[in-house]
This record gives sequence, C-alpha cells and structure tokens, in this order.
Amino acid sequence: MTKSDTISNKKDLLLEQREELLRALKARFEKNMHRHKGVEWVKVQAKLDANPEKLWSLNEMERTGGEPDVVGHDKKKGEYIFYDCSAESPKGRRSVCYDREALESRKKHKPENNAIDMATAMGIELLTEEQYRALQKLENFDMKTSSWVQAPSDIRELGGALFCDFRYGHVFLYHNGADSYYGARGFRGSLRV
Repeated sequence: MTKSDTISNKKDLLLEQREELLRALKARFEKNMHRHKGVEWVKVQAKLDANPEKLWSLNEMERTGGEPDVVGHDKKKGEYIFYDCSAESPKGRRSVCYDREALESRKKHKPENNAIDMATAMGIELLTEEQYRALQKLENFDMKTSSWVQAPSDIRELGGALFCDFRYGHVFLYHNGADSYYGARGFRGSLRV
C-alpha cells in the first residue's frame, strides 16, 4: 500500500478540503434560512468541528451533487440533521439500482452501483418516505427526477423498492423492481451530527 492509498482510505479531509466545504455549507445555510429557522451556524460548525468523520460524510454528499443543508435540530439528542437539498436528485448518485441483492440479480446491463451500498460507504442513510415528505414541505425538490427512499422489508422481500418525486404540486410515492435503474433516479441522504 502506498502513502497515497493510506490517505485516500482515511475518512479525514485535508485542511483545504475542510475549509472549502465549511465555506460552502455556511453559504448554503445562510442563503436558505427557511430550512432551519432558529438554528445558529456557529453551533452547527462547533458540532462539525467535534465530529470530523461527519464532515467527511458531508463532503461525500457535496462531492456527489447533494448540496447538503441543515433541515432540523433534534434538541433531545443535541444533533443537527442534514439532508441532500439539491433541486434534483444528486447527479453523482443516479443510474443506480436499490441494493446489492438487486444489483447481483441483474443478468444484463448492470448499473455500476446501488443506492444502499453507496449511502453506507458515504456514512449516510437514504431518506425514508416521511423524511422525503418533510423535505418537500421546505421547498419543491425532484420536479424532473426521482429519488429512491427506504423500502419496508416486506416490499423488499418481494423484489420491490420505493421511490418518490414531486409533480403537479404533490409528492408521489411509487414502486419499482429493486433491480431497476434510470438516468433520472438517484437517492437523497440524511446525516445527523
């Protein structure tokens, strides 16, 4: 293993990456105060400074086009909640099937990856249907794309998975085979810090 391999496998950011990410997160936070009324950036940054592995996950969200932003504060747990807030499903996470089982079941034209493994590698979780609906109350997302959401085990056991989008002024929840993938479908993630 080379020195560069060691650095690339580590879930730490270089100082320049960290500063660039914090600048982007702060600018997005200040531009979209309607997403997190009553939350102060100074307190969010203090939590991020104390949790570098979470900052690494936020960088992965940012790197793949998610535009993460604070959407809530769990006062009981003392955690800030980040969701992907890109207007459309993150570009760097599209054309993926739902999970590894679905990926391995495809005989032809396999996608490069799957949503569950990608999210796990990034240190985030797919949004649930409820989280997706809550996100849509802040503003409209996925007006041209769709996003996988967590599928209940009974649906997944039958080969299905769920995705959502926003059309005609409403959030729609749909089903599809977990092995399906489309250029306009990705996934949105959540992270607690």
